Amino acid sequence: MAKKVLIVDDSALVRKQLSDIIEQLGFEVETAKNGQEGVNKATSFQYDVITMDINMPIMNGIDAVKQIMSKQPTPILMISSLTTEDAPITMDALDAGAIDYISKPGTMNIGREQNSQDILEKVQALSRISPRRLKSRMARQPVVRARVVEEKKQPSSLYDEITKIVLIGSSTGGPGLIGQICSALPKDYKYPVCIVQHMPEQFTKAFVERLDRASVLNVYETANNMEILPGNIYVAKGGVHMNFAKKVSGKIVVREDTAKGKNFFQPSVNDMMLSALEVFDASNIIGVILTGIGDDGADAMVKLKKLGAYTLGESEESATVYGMPREAYERGGVSEQLDFKQILKTITTLK
Repeated sequence: MAKKVLIVDDSALVRKQLSDIIEQLGFEVETAKNGQEGVNKATSFQYDVITMDINMPIMNGIDAVKQIMSKQPTPILMISSLTTEDAPITMDALDAGAIDYISKPGTMNIGREQNSQDILEKVQALSRISPRRLKSRMARQPVVRARVVEEKKQPSSLYDEITKIVLIGSSTGGPGLIGQICSALPKDYKYPVCIVQHMPEQFTKAFVERLDRASVLNVYETANNMEILPGNIYVAKGGVHMNFAKKVSGKIVVREDTAKGKNFFQPSVNDMMLSALEVFDASNIIGVILTGIGDDGADAMVKLKKLGAYTLGESEESATVYGMPREAYERGGVSEQLDFKQILKTITTLK
């Protein structure tokens, strides 16, 4: 039986464009003109995927997501303009239970064809997520709220030397997990945590601001030449790779690289992890691959593990999309495959 997708958008043009793209998968497509109509349809039938616009009359996309996820959990892709203005609202949608976001058809700078491919890849990946897994995900994903001001935080670093570094890569389904990690790390945490979350340039600033409000540690969007210090969290800026360099003084700094190279994703988990091997001994690296489409990070995890790093991959049982962690595991790059709850405990209690 063909899978069914519901497109919720007040633009007839967007509904038509998305329908034409998604029907290439052999999926059946239905449409709704606003959030309320979308909720009515989504709660009376179990769709495999829903695409959801943000700004609509009668009911907006955020409220629609909240209602659908509370009544009939369904994998939801937000339709975003991928602008700085849309970033905080799209983050709200992810907090409400949406899995990922895509740009409006034909709006990506790299061209309409690549935009269509991105839509197809994400719709197909999300169509494989079962309602049971979604319910489990909603149950174990607490709302990450801002910490009280009094708890926040050391101005730079309590520790002089980097003895270990934690490198985390994630994509589809990852922002909520990254939020949980940042909010769970204690104020006396000894190690720097460097994160690549696949996200466009216009989104990482809003994402980092949200993480920073929820963490007792400082959370930074990376910038060229930024020093890496113990007890701080660094999120790769969208559109550039997070690489590392060691200065003559011994300081470790970020070296941004705008060259795309072989990697579709920019920033790339592979780039970050392989670069870390140039400045850190592998035995001092903890590499982590969480949920995501594709195989970014898999090759780097293999190299890290071979050289003596401790590598963790999220298990199929807990991963929203078991793509990136599966590739890392099947290629032999994972020391331990754990569910996210165990990964969180391992990172936060690292000695």
